[in-house]
Amino acid sequence: MLLAIDVGNTNIVFALCEGGGILHRWRIATHAERTADEYGVWLHQLMAMHAIDRARVQHAIIASVVPQTLFNLRGLVRRYFSAEPLVAGSPGFDWGLPIRLANPSEVGADRLVNAVAAHAAHAGPLVVIDFGTATTFDVVAADGGYEGGVIAPGINLSMDALYRAAARLPRIAVEPPPKGQGAIGKGTVHAMQSGVFWGYVGLIEGLLARIAAEAGESVTVIATGGLAPLFARHTAAIHAVDPDLTIKGLMLLEARNRGPGA
Repeated sequence: MLLAIDVGNTNIVFALCEGGGILHRWRIATHAERTADEYGVWLHQLMAMHAIDRARVQHAIIASVVPQTLFNLRGLVRRYFSAEPLVAGSPGFDWGLPIRLANPSEVGADRLVNAVAAHAAHAGPLVVIDFGTATTFDVVAADGGYEGGVIAPGINLSMDALYRAAARLPRIAVEPPPKGQGAIGKGTVHAMQSGVFWGYVGLIEGLLARIAAEAGESVTVIATGGLAPLFARHTAAIHAVDPDLTIKGLMLLEARNRGPGA
């Protein structure tokens, strides 16, 4: 069994994978100071609830955009699962795709993991949109090569900044205005919903149009992250949604880097 760990700026996802599938996935808030023992107790309780013996975990892989978490996550895997984890992007790590950038080390590990998974599942040139703390657009060539991308503020980050900076504006949920109401707000909340939600749809569609124009060809767009299903329902620019894209990429990369018979 494989333990795949995806460390984002806001949350860490722990997934148990076996036989090419994802058996369980659990999420915890990202705190760089959380110790290996804290992770171990939390995971042990969750695994016990599902009658999973931790001895079944023989391999692990970590992708992190928060470097401060790596020491304790490595300690978790070594101490509680008696395994040596692979770390995506560590020296000698094989991504299995060309990274066509002057400085490949600048690219977040999660973005390359997503590119690997998307290329394995979809043909042709692709754009992967990941709705996280930041919203990223990553361009993958038809041969699987990573071409670069775009980083925009995540919608929750934008909403939080609006709420904090404007004294009279309330905190609102991420959702379109009520059905039947147009883009022109008839009240403060309606106006904010329209600006935040439809403004973000405009950002998505506008950037995708520019990317396709620069690529000189149509692209297939795959979305992942918590808000992907919501936005996919409101724009035809997103062609597929895969909430487990990053974990699937980690499974592929762990098998590739562990060697024959993986």
